[in-house]
Amino acid sequence: MKIALFKESRAGETRVALTPDAVKSLVAEGWEVLVQRGAGELSHFNDASYEAVGATIADAPTGELNLRVNPPTLPEVALLPEGSTHLSFLSPLLAQDAVKALNDRRVTILSFDLLPRISRAQYMDALSSQATVSGYRAALKGATSFDRFFPLLTTAAGTIRPAKVLVMGVGVAGLQAISTAKRLGAKVRAYDVRSAAKEEAESAGAVFVKLAVTADAAGGYARELTDDERLAQQAALLSEVANSDVVITTAAVPGRKSPILVTTAMVEAMGEGSLVIDMAADGGGNCELTKVGEVVEHHGVRVVGMSNPPAEMGASASFMYANNVLKLLALFGSKGQLAPDWNDEVVIGVTVARDGAINHAPTAEALGLTHVAIVPEAKESA
Repeated sequence: MKIALFKESRAGETRVALTPDAVKSLVAEGWEVLVQRGAGELSHFNDASYEAVGATIADAPTGELNLRVNPPTLPEVALLPEGSTHLSFLSPLLAQDAVKALNDRRVTILSFDLLPRISRAQYMDALSSQATVSGYRAALKGATSFDRFFPLLTTAAGTIRPAKVLVMGVGVAGLQAISTAKRLGAKVRAYDVRSAAKEEAESAGAVFVKLAVTADAAGGYARELTDDERLAQQAALLSEVANSDVVITTAAVPGRKSPILVTTAMVEAMGEGSLVIDMAADGGGNCELTKVGEVVEHHGVRVVGMSNPPAEMGASASFMYANNVLKLLALFGSKGQLAPDWNDEVVIGVTVARDGAINHAPTAEALGLTHVAIVPEAKESA
């Protein structure tokens, strides 16, 4: 069977879904891999490097399995073979037109952002791998945008105090932002609505900010705050934000709008020259003033809305994403053949639709279509 690897059409995107090393592994497994011309150039993987490991370069590849990083456009969907399989960061609730078009062509739709958060799936977790890149880039963006030093410096010209950095959200991205800012010499504090995040933040080198408002949910996740809790949270955070030189916000929610963590009043309480680095700008932003891809100045404070942070490190982000793809594809086939295990909770979890039916309940509801759950087959007893 053929795997088609596409060049990303999103503006500013540098990533590619498979690196040459990943293609080499797939070819050795028996897959035929077609790579769209120039697909890896922005990640520094030229066409020759793909051909050298057994891929075929094509202007308009098509395959039984089609791989991307971002959702396809409607014209791109129209070129996919009916009944084929598509895998990307689809975010189906935010790409409903693409989902409907794919489903109309009876394409099996797989989306990385629906991957079950279980131990066995960690090696396939592209959300976490890309969040690692985002957190790292957010900390570097803070250091390069801030017009003062991050570390403590004692020089003949005087002593410079270390920058005070507040990281909001202690998930994968937040932990990477903490550790990177710490390595750069900043004094780092961290906040999360989950009380369980305290140990993780401290292990990365931050002082944890503990407020009266917590929102712990099952499995170590956070539940949504009530309106009263949100107001109490914002009031308690005002002084923390005001005392920070750089605030890095990392609370991105796949498929949903990012929660507001930093209000306009908080920004106005910050000192002249301070920064807010909003890593969640693509989802609407964690700061009320954020504009995606722009730097907004308000009362002497700059709010940086980061757009697609992983694309700022295309080579490493692609390497990590491609490894996630290989691990997930192992559950969908082997030896060059698609043979999904429809009893596997990971296979079921990432599947948005198959055979013209929507299998992801929230997507079916959003599209006004019937939800058809994938029911594992009963296993025969010994």
